[in-house]
Amino acid sequence: MDLAQDEADTLIQLEKKASGEQEFTLPDFGGTVNIPLVSHDERENFSLDVARGRVELTRGKNQLRGRNVIVLVRLDYGGSPHRNPDDEEVPCPHIHLYREGYGDKWASPLPKGVFSNLINHIVTICEFMDYCRVTVRPKLQEGLFSK
Repeated sequence: MDLAQDEADTLIQLEKKASGEQEFTLPDFGGTVNIPLVSHDERENFSLDVARGRVELTRGKNQLRGRNVIVLVRLDYGGSPHRNPDDEEVPCPHIHLYREGYGDKWASPLPKGVFSNLINHIVTICEFMDYCRVTVRPKLQEGLFSK
């Protein structure tokens, strides 16, 4: 499924909120949690996916999906560099923003001043939610090894 760039940009900029009162435990080593979100007018559904590395404890991935399957924004940290379709290599950490015709295949260096402490997974997920305009956050509980 492909989106026009202006539609993807609009979805990213929409203010989002937790889809209910459920509490989610952030993943430990090698785990993933999918957190449902909705736009404030409840016309659009989103998913906030949080994943942790299994071996490298500082490795993680946070992503925002729209329309069930389209990755709109993905933050990769503590992992390998990414090679873009034009053969440019982007070191980790990096961010993927939806690009029409390519989906999430392009990565860019992190924007300045947005992510302050990628070692702390709790801080990182909170800053990622701010970046993705999640204004009413889901209830999050730290796992045993979430930090």
